[in-house]
Amino acid sequence: MKNGLKIVTIGGGSSYTPELIEGFIKRYQELPISEIWLVDIEEGKKKLEIVGALAKRMVEKSGLPITVHLTLNRREALVDADFVTTQLRVGQLDARILDERIPAKYGMLGQETNGAGGLFKALRTVPVIFDIISDMKELCEHAWLINFTNPAGIVSESVFRYADFERYIGVCNVPINMTKHFAEVLKVKDKEIVPYIAGLNHMSYVLNVFYKNKDRLPEIIEKIKESQMTMNNIDPLAWKYEFIKELGVYPSPYHKYFYYYDEMFAKFMKSYEAGETRAELVKKLETTLFEKYKDIELKEKPKELESRGGA
Repeated sequence: MKNGLKIVTIGGGSSYTPELIEGFIKRYQELPISEIWLVDIEEGKKKLEIVGALAKRMVEKSGLPITVHLTLNRREALVDADFVTTQLRVGQLDARILDERIPAKYGMLGQETNGAGGLFKALRTVPVIFDIISDMKELCEHAWLINFTNPAGIVSESVFRYADFERYIGVCNVPINMTKHFAEVLKVKDKEIVPYIAGLNHMSYVLNVFYKNKDRLPEIIEKIKESQMTMNNIDPLAWKYEFIKELGVYPSPYHKYFYYYDEMFAKFMKSYEAGETRAELVKKLETTLFEKYKDIELKEKPKELESRGGA
């Protein structure tokens, strides 16, 4: 019998990995991990080594009995895993830049989860997720796959429809951020409210927000003029009160790409023409983050990581 859980993270060289490690450390009592395997591909080897060294320093500082392994061999890592997390980007950030710039060239908005850009990314990503599932069926058939990879909705629906694999959960930070925002508006703790959310990311709506058995969403909508949720990776275009009031539910911020397409497209094209698409900004930010990660004195998730949209 194993002494603890084995977690495998595919895309382990991601700049998000320190946040994941921080979460595992904080929740060790609920999730007693003994092994964390960070997996990447040859092209991501350098990043894996940098972020892997930081992960090891974070675990060492925590004093917890967790061993961090780094590997480019996915099948080696998957043997007898309990949970597998995926946070991969097929083609790396250079592919994301193309996802945003190719649509712009033809007068369309490029974005990694919606529209043409999201479809490009899905077509690259879904086959890789299916390959991982195939390996899991062979090497760790009882493990759960928890996917963070965008476009989260398309990837998740593809798995549920066509992968013949039920031990899968697709997650995204948007509902979590929305919950925190609602708690701030109501001036309560986020653990005290229960939002009812419908739809797949990033096409979701909040139908109710319960606090002490009472739906407080109407109150939140009434206060929308005073307080609006923003995300680092979405232009802070405000929801119009009259529109949300008529809608009667609270949309994911990503719905702005549909409801306010003209405004969002104009802002996107301005960034595109200035050579500052979101992908290009993220690439610059990643360079800064990995320089930070190299510091052998750094033993915790740096504050700068919060500038990434999914963090």
